[in-house]
Amino acid sequence: MEQLQIKDSILVKNYIDGDEKALEILINRHNQRITSFIYSKVLDRDVAEDIFQDTFIKVIKTLKKGRYSEEGKFLPWVMRIAHNLVIDHFRKNKRMPKFEGSDDFNIFSVIHDEKLNAEKQIIKDQIESDLTLLIDELPDDQREVLIMRIYKDMSFKEISENTNVSINTALGRMRYALINLRKIVERKNIVLTN
Repeated sequence: MEQLQIKDSILVKNYIDGDEKALEILINRHNQRITSFIYSKVLDRDVAEDIFQDTFIKVIKTLKKGRYSEEGKFLPWVMRIAHNLVIDHFRKNKRMPKFEGSDDFNIFSVIHDEKLNAEKQIIKDQIESDLTLLIDELPDDQREVLIMRIYKDMSFKEISENTNVSINTALGRMRYALINLRKIVERKNIVLTN
């Protein structure tokens, strides 16, 4: 069965070793999924095509520079690049609020920006209510840490003391809470932007 489809990790390695065809196979394999993901966010075929091209330009540059660390996670890595480029597109077109002091768009920065105008306030309220529903789906230990950190602005030291776990455990729970939130967002296909 495995012979029928060469693993992504092998194709990536082959491409880095100079096999241009390997990249073509990778692009063709994931084209539909990545394009659909981008289109679902921008709702414009031409823009989606541009962002898709930019995504693979970035992929190629990163692979050529040897900056890609292979963990068998090629598609999630490409999706992350595509997602960041979608955010850049919205920022450039002023269609999404840009939050100060944050290079990377972060759903939680929405909660903390006080200087929102009325329209953004409505969006913020919607995102907060969406987030509350999403957070309710997390396991108890992860939800507890996330609420303490995000809503109560507690340090990890305070969280570890309050929950009787080590700082590392508190950090781990926070990390898993964010990973799980991301999965829930993807599964439900929720766009936490305007």
